Amino acid sequence: VQFVESGGGSVQPGGSLRLSCTASGFPFSRRAMSWFRQAPGKERDLVASISSSSGTIHYKDSVESRFTISRDNGINTLYLQMNSVKPEDTAVYYCNAGYGEPYFGTSWGQGTQVTVSS
Repeated sequence: VQFVESGGGSVQPGGSLRLSCTASGFPFSRRAMSWFRQAPGKERDLVASISSSSGTIHYKDSVESRFTISRDNGINTLYLQMNSVKPEDTAVYYCNAGYGEPYFGTSWGQGTQVTVSS
């Protein structure tokens, strides 16, 4: 199982970023997927989840209406469109299989750093 996250960077408050996660080693199209994030000094927590068919989606309250999770099962890739970002969105962002909880709890990618600062 492998996850490769990309697309992070430094952005000003109110700006946008698009994160990508390429997954391998399991049947991507059959698994729900989620984005998680870990801010400095805090536990890793859930940002958003999407079902295998994209029919069901869940967002953390603080990102609802600003972030959009999506997936392309044809290329085993998960996305997170981040709009109107805030300083509190600063964190390392990770993806994993599962809806709400990481299915592969011991397999994490390197993550992608998002820093929101003026």
